[in-house]
Amino acid sequence: MTQTDVGGTVLTTRSPPSLRRNARFQTLWAGSAASLLGARMADTAYPLLLLSMTGSPSVAGAFGAVQLAATLAFGLHGGSIADRCDRRKVLIIADGIRCLITSSIPVALWLHCLTVAQTMLVAVSIGAATAYGAPSRLLAVRSVVPQAQLRQALAQDEARSNGAGLIGPPVAGLLFGLARMAPFIGTALGSFTAFLAACLVRFDGRAGGRRGGGPGGGALEGLRYLARSRELRPTLAVACALNVTAMAVTLPVVVLLRSHHTASGGIGLALSGEAVGGIAGAFLIGRLHRMMRPGKLLLISTWACVPLLFAPLLPGGPVTVFLSLAVMMLTLPALRVMIDVLIFQRVDDALRGRVVSATMNLFMLGMPAGLLGSGLLVDHTSPAVTFAVLAALLTAALVPATRSASLRATDWPAT
Repeated sequence: MTQTDVGGTVLTTRSPPSLRRNARFQTLWAGSAASLLGARMADTAYPLLLLSMTGSPSVAGAFGAVQLAATLAFGLHGGSIADRCDRRKVLIIADGIRCLITSSIPVALWLHCLTVAQTMLVAVSIGAATAYGAPSRLLAVRSVVPQAQLRQALAQDEARSNGAGLIGPPVAGLLFGLARMAPFIGTALGSFTAFLAACLVRFDGRAGGRRGGGPGGGALEGLRYLARSRELRPTLAVACALNVTAMAVTLPVVVLLRSHHTASGGIGLALSGEAVGGIAGAFLIGRLHRMMRPGKLLLISTWACVPLLFAPLLPGGPVTVFLSLAVMMLTLPALRVMIDVLIFQRVDDALRGRVVSATMNLFMLGMPAGLLGSGLLVDHTSPAVTFAVLAALLTAALVPATRSASLRATDWPAT
């Protein structure tokens, strides 16, 4: 609470409540956390279910591929809808559809009528719901949180994402071992919690706080904006290269550890370094942002990853791999929040949905690109050569970004 003397009259203004006491944000966050935990459980449970139904690894892997393809196919249109329609209503509809679709799996299992075709339809529906709901969910954070608390709120979102990635897969495996239906009930409950939270929290969901939506340009305007932006273009080029590298590094690490006769449990613990580093990094976001400007943070963090790509080749086996992956992922939460903050700072609210969806699509494209590229490299070369190629890719993206004066001059928004 602050008091100001204006013309002999004392005006009292209340400071916004702390983020912890912001009921609207915490309700949305809890719903999103439950939904994301269910989604990470589903990433493990659906392949296990399809493998038990068909015995085919390709069918088991098809669920994730179909879901990702649907998210990419509808992604840009989802951002356009977020700029043209009430974002709160879009979020409610997307979460409602996800809740209904995910609930159909345990019901079908209970009735003994589940088919592969139904699971693929569920994959398409979940992918589409993600494409439409994700931009509106991120933009809802800005609607319920003051500008001064935005970075803290986004940091809490990062902790949610990394925590779900660490907890979800083992919980799904444990529940699936108890009963095939169990992880899917958990996924449905997570989706219902997110739907309930979206219904309970009220905020102005109109783009720019007014009717009529945003500027013209259609669904592709977000990509055009990113291509024109002198700050966001090099930032995203480096971030996308880093994302591809992060996705690609897992397979050569697994092959390398197996060649050293590391047990499956040791490989799993070594790979958990990514999630551990991400969770630890979420608590460093505020400190890193205070220490460095956006451009400096991006360049120092990413250049540091180049030599770390060769760390798994050093002695130490799983311990070395765990530490190298944890250190590599330590600054990724700060970089992701940095990009979100820059979008909120630089982009007009009437266009943010399309820019957010374009950014998400670019990052998601890195998943199949990284996995496919690393698979081809490991098949035809060796883990060491694969690490070298990934380091070269990262360096190629970093060199022009390092020379960008506009990127180095980019500053944080005033609060």
